[in-house]
Amino acid sequence: MQCRTVFFVSDQTGVTAETLGHSLITQFENYEFDQITLPFLDTVDKIDEALAAINDKAEEQGTAPIIFCTLVQDDLRQRFKPKRGMLIDFFDVHLPVLESELRSKSSPKAGQAHGLVDENRYDLRIDATNFALNNDDGARTSNYHRADLILLGVSRSGKTPTCLYLALTYGIYAANYPLSDDELETGKLPEVLKPYQGKLYGLTIKPQRLQRIRHERRPTGRYASMQQVSFEIRAAEALLDRYRIKHIDTTSSSIEELAATILANTGVERRIRG
Repeated sequence: MQCRTVFFVSDQTGVTAETLGHSLITQFENYEFDQITLPFLDTVDKIDEALAAINDKAEEQGTAPIIFCTLVQDDLRQRFKPKRGMLIDFFDVHLPVLESELRSKSSPKAGQAHGLVDENRYDLRIDATNFALNNDDGARTSNYHRADLILLGVSRSGKTPTCLYLALTYGIYAANYPLSDDELETGKLPEVLKPYQGKLYGLTIKPQRLQRIRHERRPTGRYASMQQVSFEIRAAEALLDRYRIKHIDTTSSSIEELAATILANTGVERRIRG
């Protein structure tokens, strides 16, 4: 397998450069990428230090690195010219095209994408996150009337991280409810969930994957045995099918993919966009 070094360069956190760049490099399965993030390059001195690090790496490896750049300020972007490296500057490539279409000049300002631009959006994220935490694992079913979504599934199927991602990214009020052995054995939807059946969405997972996850948490006892996880998943899927609750297999999907699929399949509106 071939290996290349990839730099993500930004005058802020580097999240945008990482997200966009990672989306591109994952399309090349025959390569292994050594990924390095250089964030907060907001002065000339920091730009020069980054250039030196990139040029040194190219000299050391004898191969030009790939560089994804989201520097906003024109002066910093113009100074950032690596001697060796394949530079992909997202702003330089796309801003002129957008300016032409909108017939307006952009107003470069670092941090616009991730900063505290709108206090209402920030407050909504915090409130939605608190809701997800307070309504995790069936802790407070009395709050389900406030929920946009209630994720349903067996223990360690991905309910909590998915709820938190929906809250932080989209401002969605997401609760989750774990199916217990008793509920799985009866095959009946818990009474507390019946009034909110339209809000339910199921998460399932392959037995082998669930066994590995549970074994890392609690390696001994019935909890992580293949017999137990197979029973739980089989019973949970039967319950979801019986009550016609839409569900998704979380085995090989990222949190981002799960969240996007759930919102698309339920029609729940994002409170926060972008």
